[in-house]
Amino acid sequence: MNIITTLNEKLLTQTFGAELDQPTRLSQYQFMALMYSRIENAIAVLSDMNANKSYIYKGKAAAALGLYENESSEEINSIWEEAIFNKIHPDDLFEKHLLELQFFNIIKNLPLEERSDYQVKSKIRMQGKNGSYVFVEHRMFYVSSAVNGSLWLALCLYHLSTDPSTASVPYSLILNSTTGLSIKPDQQTASQLLSSREREILMLIRKGKMSKEIADLLSISINTVNRHRQNILEKLRVSNSLEACRIAERMNLI
Repeated sequence: MNIITTLNEKLLTQTFGAELDQPTRLSQYQFMALMYSRIENAIAVLSDMNANKSYIYKGKAAAALGLYENESSEEINSIWEEAIFNKIHPDDLFEKHLLELQFFNIIKNLPLEERSDYQVKSKIRMQGKNGSYVFVEHRMFYVSSAVNGSLWLALCLYHLSTDPSTASVPYSLILNSTTGLSIKPDQQTASQLLSSREREILMLIRKGKMSKEIADLLSISINTVNRHRQNILEKLRVSNSLEACRIAERMNLI
């Protein structure tokens, strides 16, 4: 999935300095994740972008979902909890990763002291122990950043939904917990990911225009068009224009 490739590169290619208190801070957040798993009966996943590791703590929701039944905690060498992802409905998984990409781009542009005010909140469909889909509430926070601003630790929580409203409808939003208001990431992401010229060119590509036609329509050289096309593929981390159009449409960039 290209969205995961994009997130993976954005998160794991960040630069991290040697911070003396990092082991202590990591232990504190590991304990916090453990407490979340016990208090909320949740599966809590603490992901370390510097070490490319995740620490998974399993509350009672794990048994209901047929996950991690033999161990109360686990450490994996990845920031992606594939065993959980394999349980999520494919449509909801795509939307989850798409929202997290938008969330990343928003958080990176916030001051360090404001980042913990924001969270992703979703209702998603996951396969239960018997194979049928049940609703699960998912929350995701960036709980700690490095001194240089790189996003270091992320916490994901999964627990069985207790929300009776719109029971059959998945949803996903980004919330500011200090105000209780949701924000619209699509509008912010559009200005951050693609330039106005790149969006213009991508809309023409979606209409089936070739590079020579685009160059003539915009009165620019074909080399300039091709350079923009390459930039679009790199920014969206996709391999072809068809996939670029698909991802950009889902993100409301075009």
